[in-house]
Amino acid sequence: MLKSNIDKSTDFEKRFENIETKIFDNSIVASNAVALEIADLIRVKQAQKQPCILGLATGSSPKGLYAELVRLHKEEGLSFKNVITFNLDEYYPMEPDSVNSYVRFMKEQLFNHVDILPENYNIPEGTLEKNEIADYCAAYEAKIEAYGGIDLQILGIGGNGHIGFNESGSLQNSKTRLVALDHITRVAASKDFFGLSNTPRTAITLGVKKIMEAKRVILFAWGEGKSNIIREAVEGQVTNRVPASFLQEHNNATIVLDGEASSKLTRVNTPWLVEKIVWTDKVIRKAVLGLAQKVSKPILMLTDTDYIENGLSDLLADLGPAYDINIKIFNDLQNTITGWPGGKPNSDDSKRPERAEPAKKRILIFSPHPDDDIISMGGTFIRLQNQGHEVHVAYQTSGNIAVTDSEALRYASFVCDYNEKFGIKSDEAAAIYKKAVNFLKNKKNSEVDIPEVRYIKGIIRKGEARATAHYIGLPDDQIHFMELPFYETGTIEKHPLGEEDVKLTMELIEKVKPHQLYAAGDLADPHGTHKVCLDAIFAAVKNLKSKKFMKDCWVWLYRGAWQEWGIDEIEMAVPMSPDQVLEKRHGIFKHQSQKDGVVFQGVDAREFWQRAEDRNEETADLYHELGMARYAAMEAFVRWRF
Repeated sequence: MLKSNIDKSTDFEKRFENIETKIFDNSIVASNAVALEIADLIRVKQAQKQPCILGLATGSSPKGLYAELVRLHKEEGLSFKNVITFNLDEYYPMEPDSVNSYVRFMKEQLFNHVDILPENYNIPEGTLEKNEIADYCAAYEAKIEAYGGIDLQILGIGGNGHIGFNESGSLQNSKTRLVALDHITRVAASKDFFGLSNTPRTAITLGVKKIMEAKRVILFAWGEGKSNIIREAVEGQVTNRVPASFLQEHNNATIVLDGEASSKLTRVNTPWLVEKIVWTDKVIRKAVLGLAQKVSKPILMLTDTDYIENGLSDLLADLGPAYDINIKIFNDLQNTITGWPGGKPNSDDSKRPERAEPAKKRILIFSPHPDDDIISMGGTFIRLQNQGHEVHVAYQTSGNIAVTDSEALRYASFVCDYNEKFGIKSDEAAAIYKKAVNFLKNKKNSEVDIPEVRYIKGIIRKGEARATAHYIGLPDDQIHFMELPFYETGTIEKHPLGEEDVKLTMELIEKVKPHQLYAAGDLADPHGTHKVCLDAIFAAVKNLKSKKFMKDCWVWLYRGAWQEWGIDEIEMAVPMSPDQVLEKRHGIFKHQSQKDGVVFQGVDAREFWQRAEDRNEETADLYHELGMARYAAMEAFVRWRF
C-alpha cells in the first residue's frame, strides 16, 4: 500500500477520536499535502502501467486540492493520462452546461487544465428520464467494479454529516441511486441557486457501500461551520444519522481539517482532558468559563469538587484553590465590559479593553456587505459616533447579488416614473429599464445577471447603506464604497483575493489613518465573502505595519448575525440598554431590500434584525449567568494583534 503523506494521529488523540484525524494550519497546506499523496499514487500506478482510479467530490472543500493538482501538472509534469475518475454525485435534473452542474464544476476546476482523457472521467448524468435512473446507477457501479474499485476517494461533509448526497438516515449498504435532498442540504446549496425555491430537490449519488469499498478515503472539512458535525463524525458513535461516521469502520480513512474545523474536537477544545498541558492565561480562562457553563454556575460559585469532577484537577493542583482561580477569571471577564468602545477619556485604562488616549479617535469600520456594520456592531457604531469620535465606514462590496429581481424592477420602474412626472427626458433610462425587464422575464435559474441589472441592484444596496450611515450621523465624506473587484462577478462564485483588492484597502487605511479599525471576523466559511474581505484587511495591515500611524492602530474583529465569539475569546463586550437595542433595530430597517424574504436566508427563518437582537441578548444573558450585571444586550469583539 502506498505510504500516506498525512501524518498519523498519536495514541493520546485516539483516546477520543475513532478515526485517523489530521489537523493542518489552513486549508491550503492541507490541500497541498493531499495533492502530493494523489500525485504519488498516480506516479506509482504509471510505473506499474496501471490506471489510477480516483473518486472525486465537488463543492468548496476540494477546490484547493484541484488547484494544486493543476499546478503539479503544469509546473512539475504530473500526467493524468492514466487517471480514471468517478464523481460522487450530480443534482437531478441538471443540464451539464448549467452554471451549477458538477460537470461544469469539474471541467472548470480540473479537467480542462490537465491532460486527462475526456472518456476517462465519469460524472452522474443529470438529464436522464426517471425510469432510466435505476439501470444507469447499476451500470455506474459496475463500471467502477470493472476497474477494480476506487483507489482513493475524496469526500466533503455536509452540515448534517452527509457524504456525497447520502443524507442523514442513509444505510451503510446503500447503493448508487436517486435521493431526495435534506432541507439542510438544500438550504446550504440555495446560495448557489439564488434562493431555496430554485434549488433542486433531488440528486443522483454514489452509495455509501461503494464509498466504503474504496481502498483509501480522505474527507476534507474547512471552517468553523463544520466543527460540530466533525466532532460527531470523529468522536461520536457510528450512526446512519451521521453518515460520515461510517468511515470509523473503514480501515484506511483519514479526516483532514483546518484549525477552525477541528475546534470542537476534544484535543483542541479541552486539551487538558487529553494530556498534561501548560496552563496559560488563555487556557485557564477557557477551562474555567467552560466549567461554569457545564455545571450551570456563576464563576464565583465554582468549588474544588466541580474542578475535580470535570477533569480539571491538574489546574487545581497547579494554581488552586478554586477560590483564587475563580476570582482571577471573574475579574478578567468583568474587565471586558465597557460602555466606551473607543476608550474612556481621562480615566485609568489599565483594566479597560481600549486606551483612554487619544480621547477622540479616528475609527474605520469595514463592512463586507452593505449591512454587516449595523447588523453586527450597530450598537457600538452608534455609541462611537455619539461619543464624538471621527467614525468612517467602508462598504467593501456592493452586495448586489442579495437583491431580488422584483426589487430591481421596482427601482428601475421608479426611475422611469420619476423622470416622467418631472418632465425629465431620458431615453437612456427607458432603454435600461426595457432591457432589464426583457432579461428578467426570460432569466433562467441561476443565470448571471446582465451588467445593467447588477448595477441597479448595487445602487439599491448603496442607497440603503448610505441611509443607515446618515441615520447614525456620518457625513458623506466619511462613507466609503469600495466595490472590491474580487466580488464583482455577478455570481456566487467570486474571484480569489487579488492585488487590487489589497491595494484599495491599503489606500483607504492610509487615507483615514485610524486609531481603531473594525473588521468582520466571521470564519465559518473559509471561501466566503467575509473571509476574503478579512484577508484583504489582514494583508493591507501587514503591508502598512511599518508606517508610523499604524503604531497607534488597534484592530477589533466583530461577528455577524449567525454566531458569536466564544465567551472565552471575547476581549471587549459593549452593553446596550433596551432603548439602544431599538435604535439599532431602526438602523437595520434602513436595509429594506434585505427584509421580508431575503435571497440568502439560510436555515434560520428569522429576519436579520431578529437574529442580531437574539444573539446580542444571548451574549448578555451568558455574562449574567456567569455572575456579571444584567444588560439587555451585548456586542462582542476580539482584538487582532499584528
